[in-house]
Amino acid sequence: MAKYLVIVESPAKVKTIKKFLGANYEVAASQGHVRDLPRSVLGIDVDNDFEPKYITIRGKGDILANLRKEVKKAEKVYLATDPDREGEAISWHLYFALKLENKKVYRITFNEITKTAVKESLKNARKINMDLVDAQQARRCLDRMVGYKISPVLWAKVKRGLSAGRVQSVALRIICDREEEISAFIPEEYWTLDARLSVEGEKNPLIAKYYGTVKEKQTITSKEEMERIKKELAGAEYRVSAVKTGERVKKPPLPFTTSTLQQEASKVLNFSTQKTMRLAQQLYEGVEIKGSGTTGVISYLRTDSTRISEEAETAARAYIAEIYGEQYAAATEQERKTDKKIQDAHEAIRPTDISRLPIDIKESLSRDQFRLYQLIWKRFAASRMTAATYETTSVKIDAGEHRFTVAASKLVFDGFMSVYTQEEDKEESNTLVRGIAQDSKLSLLSLEEKQHFTQPAPHYTEASLVRAMEELGIGRPSTYAPTITTILARRYIVKENKNLYVTELGEVVNNMMKEAFPSIVDVNFTATMEALLDGVEEGSVKWKTVVKNFYPDLKEAVEKAEKELEEVEIADELSDEFCELCGRQMVIKYGPHGRFLACPGFPECRNTKPYFEKIGVACPKCGKDIVLKKTKKGRRYYGCIDNPDCDFMVWQKPVDAKCDRCGSIMLQKGNKLVCSDETCGFVKDMPVEKIEVS
Repeated sequence: MAKYLVIVESPAKVKTIKKFLGANYEVAASQGHVRDLPRSVLGIDVDNDFEPKYITIRGKGDILANLRKEVKKAEKVYLATDPDREGEAISWHLYFALKLENKKVYRITFNEITKTAVKESLKNARKINMDLVDAQQARRCLDRMVGYKISPVLWAKVKRGLSAGRVQSVALRIICDREEEISAFIPEEYWTLDARLSVEGEKNPLIAKYYGTVKEKQTITSKEEMERIKKELAGAEYRVSAVKTGERVKKPPLPFTTSTLQQEASKVLNFSTQKTMRLAQQLYEGVEIKGSGTTGVISYLRTDSTRISEEAETAARAYIAEIYGEQYAAATEQERKTDKKIQDAHEAIRPTDISRLPIDIKESLSRDQFRLYQLIWKRFAASRMTAATYETTSVKIDAGEHRFTVAASKLVFDGFMSVYTQEEDKEESNTLVRGIAQDSKLSLLSLEEKQHFTQPAPHYTEASLVRAMEELGIGRPSTYAPTITTILARRYIVKENKNLYVTELGEVVNNMMKEAFPSIVDVNFTATMEALLDGVEEGSVKWKTVVKNFYPDLKEAVEKAEKELEEVEIADELSDEFCELCGRQMVIKYGPHGRFLACPGFPECRNTKPYFEKIGVACPKCGKDIVLKKTKKGRRYYGCIDNPDCDFMVWQKPVDAKCDRCGSIMLQKGNKLVCSDETCGFVKDMPVEKIEVS
């Protein structure tokens, strides 16, 4: 009979760990959390020192009953939940739920599910770390307070289907702020000028880019300026005034953290953050590999550290030296700039065995598991390799008072790039440049001009939102994917071609949060709160102190919002549409997906139909009304009411004005009017009395 019981979180780990431990050990799974705050009430006794009231999670009774049977048979119990705050808290809850007070109980953690790591963890068994538990309790209580106190205010204002969250509301604001920035962006015109030059003895032309004058760099901002420069270049002699050669070193990348893995998997594999984490969890917990059984192939996936264990470091260098050669193995580990936000409890994400090549286990993995494992393997191997070296050549070509430049680089040692390259690593080498000598004369074949307009900051993608949240200190590795998943599920944002767009519903919620709960959606406030939670984890801050200091301000804000938002709440707005079933004048209502028309005779009459908001501007194609519409996913745009017979549509709000230059319809961008024809580029100030927020 097994003497020792090891309790893990996931059933998938049971099989992997069981084979490492032998007959004396029984391995069982809690299947995640077993206790939590009740769903029906706040669950925090604000009048009794903010004591949380934990109950058994519905559906976990049978699991706990089976675990209690195993506990009775065991001499020792090892709690082996995940090595982070959440895992520590699950172990603590198991301690009480299984009544382990009179048992020999030990906490063990391992960064990877390998035989060595698991057996080593048993040798280093410890007590439950209450600082980690308290950090999780503080986070859980803060999140519960925000969600359960603010969400009812949103229900009262917008009626149903809404929620607020301590991290999700800030993430929504970040996206909304970017949307406002894009909407208000005014494109600025600029031009580029390329010189196609003939090099003696070469068939292909040399393409040099306009730099400016011989004295300073210059940007060409108008057609008139371009014509002036071309006139000054007419008949000029093109001469090589300087040739400079050098060497450029490109450092290898750091191994993956949770954030960088999510970003790179999104960019390279087109995975959502949720999918990346799900696949990484499978690779960590163990996959069935032919000849090896169930094996964990990567280290723990929730980390913001780039540290690598000494054993993994030594194994990687030995492998690289043997397979690629000594010149490819890096002599010293790269250092990452210290960041107070980084919690160095875990290693970076890496393969558990670098000699386990992706191709060797491809048949044992699903297609997506293989692609993610290959990405992690290549990134880790590259991080332990030497830098790539380029030979660079830059050439200055003068024509009268004007200067053109051309540059080229040649890869002379690939280093880490023999394993891992990113989009920005792919550089074209211009072989013509390296053969050019100073004072060479070149013949002009043609000048090629091109008009451009500056572009606004791009819409957030899941990857860039994760990067922004990490840089701002919002959330932690374990929260990025759930946060994005939540605001997508609530339809506050939608995803189209990787880009995230705010829906009308998201705008309503964000504006209400900014008005009534400015501190909750304040980026700096939320980042400071994360730092306090880190202080709890380090043992320097008491968790109830954080909660006690937070609650009074939240309570005051909620009471004020309930009063003031009720005062400004208005009755359903009448539309100019009439119900075709009963003749009543239809009203505008809010639903989970935005506004719609409903008959006020409900429940006798249940007629509803889409609501199209007229903006008082005629369609430039057919003369009918332009209305505010939404895509299937909820993104707002402006189109003709006669669609599909008329296909006019724009993303910015049109105004009842024509372009002074080309006669096209004008669009509102902040306090400017911009021509809808991008090739025109005409911009003018909007009359102050007409400025609206679209």
